[in-house]
Amino acid sequence: MPDHECSESTRARRPGAAAGGLPGFSPRELHPSDASAHAFPDGGAWRTEIPSVEGPEALAVVLKESTRLDVPIHRVSQGSGVWMLTDTEITEMVEATAERDIELCLFTGPRGTWDIGGSTRTDSKGAGLRARGHDAVAGCVEDAVRATELGVKCLLVADEGVLWTLHQMRHRGLLPEDTTLKVSALIGPVNPASYAVYEHLGADSLNVPSDLTLDHLTEIRQVSGAPMDMYIEAPDDLGGYIRMYEVAELIRRGAPLYLKFGLSKAPGIYPYGVHLRNVALETARERVRRGRLALDLLARLGAEDRMSPVGSRRPGRLVRFTQPPRA
Repeated sequence: MPDHECSESTRARRPGAAAGGLPGFSPRELHPSDASAHAFPDGGAWRTEIPSVEGPEALAVVLKESTRLDVPIHRVSQGSGVWMLTDTEITEMVEATAERDIELCLFTGPRGTWDIGGSTRTDSKGAGLRARGHDAVAGCVEDAVRATELGVKCLLVADEGVLWTLHQMRHRGLLPEDTTLKVSALIGPVNPASYAVYEHLGADSLNVPSDLTLDHLTEIRQVSGAPMDMYIEAPDDLGGYIRMYEVAELIRRGAPLYLKFGLSKAPGIYPYGVHLRNVALETARERVRRGRLALDLLARLGAEDRMSPVGSRRPGRLVRFTQPPRA
């Protein structure tokens, strides 16, 4: 069942409408059949996310810029991992985001590209970012417990087994019931069947690769209403795609959708340390500005309505696999 029946905005228009009727230029009609029938439980169609916020100092930059540029933020996420932050740093980030009613999402545990496995460096990329072996899953569990004990409410995962394990822990009270689990863009599903599987495994929010077509989004929304995360501008290691002029249509097709403001042509900063401080702070500042550009475009198109209220974080009703019985 959809959480909220979507309705087309009476004011929204497609980019380029001013050239309508000119020879060779025929604006495409919007078809209600390809619009998402889903929304966040608050009725909103979209929320915002600033990714790659690697510590308290970068977070302070993001919060300052979001105030200066009037960019509402629903979620900030970090890519290096819980294990790259001290308890004090995590606590600072929890307190700073709580003051602004922003969801903080931290990445869990070791990943395949950072351990001794060589398959990720082959042409096939092997197992990619997944957690290799029992010990890697155990490290993710350790990160999850530590982060939630310090007040973190959203965990970012890059492995199906880790997702299922953390979901079972949440179900059994070993993690707080209101913990949300977010699937990383590094393993994002690319078809409706895999999207539904991740939802069933416990995902509350799923990154999809930024090269999915609009029709792909419609196909996914025909089988799942789980919140979707998508880079409007993707980092170079995720393709570097810039889909600014599609933002209104991405919302219409993909709602409920988190608009992620990444940054192309920027150096990688994972795993982060102070040796990358200047890059991390400057790119954090620019990600917020990219968000302002997207919001301005939505306003010009008359498509800025139906944003979730700031502070909204719950995913709504989702479908899960049946939990195994307690021992």
